[in-house]
Amino acid sequence: MDRKDGWPSLRERYRLPHPTVRGLDHDLAYRALEADQIQATDLYSTDAEILQHKLRVLQDDLKHFPAYHAVLLYRADLERRAPASVRAMISLEGRITEADMIRMNAQAKVERIPEEAVAVRFLAEKMGVQSKAEVETAWSRFLRHTQEHLLLVAISLGAAVLAALPLGILAAKQPAAGQAILAAVGIVQTIPSLALLVFMIPVLGIGGPPAVVALFLYSLLPIVRNTYTGLTDIPVEVRESSEALGLPPAARLRLVELPLASSAILAGIKTSAVINVGTATLGALIGAGGYGQPILTGIRLADTRLILEGAVPAALLALLAQGLFEAAERWLVSPGLRLKVQS
Repeated sequence: MDRKDGWPSLRERYRLPHPTVRGLDHDLAYRALEADQIQATDLYSTDAEILQHKLRVLQDDLKHFPAYHAVLLYRADLERRAPASVRAMISLEGRITEADMIRMNAQAKVERIPEEAVAVRFLAEKMGVQSKAEVETAWSRFLRHTQEHLLLVAISLGAAVLAALPLGILAAKQPAAGQAILAAVGIVQTIPSLALLVFMIPVLGIGGPPAVVALFLYSLLPIVRNTYTGLTDIPVEVRESSEALGLPPAARLRLVELPLASSAILAGIKTSAVINVGTATLGALIGAGGYGQPILTGIRLADTRLILEGAVPAALLALLAQGLFEAAERWLVSPGLRLKVQS
């Protein structure tokens, strides 16, 4: 919307008077057109939806947009490491026409044929290459996404617990430092999750590492704040009694204060776990996998089944995490403290 070769220059070249123009995901724009919620949108000339929805494509008769051509991009040393792969890719040059691309896109998006099968069919028909499509089953895909999602959540949440507990204790014991710690973790929580993921890419690349770090940062606030609150809410008379017994500070913390604050601390960890499970779905945007992958693919293919394939397990996993922490609270927190919290 703000690029020089985007809407501003297009509006100037064609003298378009439209005041209400908004950015919208490319795949969602077709649904908005079908629902009569928008009147026009940009498109790719090989989109399957052009034929599916019988759309009228406006011609760029003033030649505002330059011609875009697909090119093969690969590392220079690939010719040495995998020359057969390079030759196979180069053999595709000039072989896929615009009509072929529209047809294959329609097979994938409209007819729901797996993309691997569409590619195999094209190779057989146009190039005489016989191959076999290895289409992943729904069950194996679910197991893979579950493993990826659990790994993201477990590593980031475990690291957050190890870091946030000491920070919460320090914030409670050192009031001056405590305000700075709470402010810092609070600021991190205000950063939009997608922006935080993107910020990590220049440092950690794409995939799991940046997603884990972003989820780790998002998990800090509930644990730090609940640890701080649980420790500072301990009655003064209890603190004085433990001091009167002659317990050193470390023993008071371990034997008296942390057990009394355990219910609040576990509540913070539970909140972080639930937030973590939901936010981890965005990791698919930077190649981290997980339940967000079928959601993104479902949006791209307008396939509600695929969207639910990621959304439903993520919701169930969040409920499972909440239930597990509630069960852990019954086991770890003293019955007397639980009764006090309930009352």
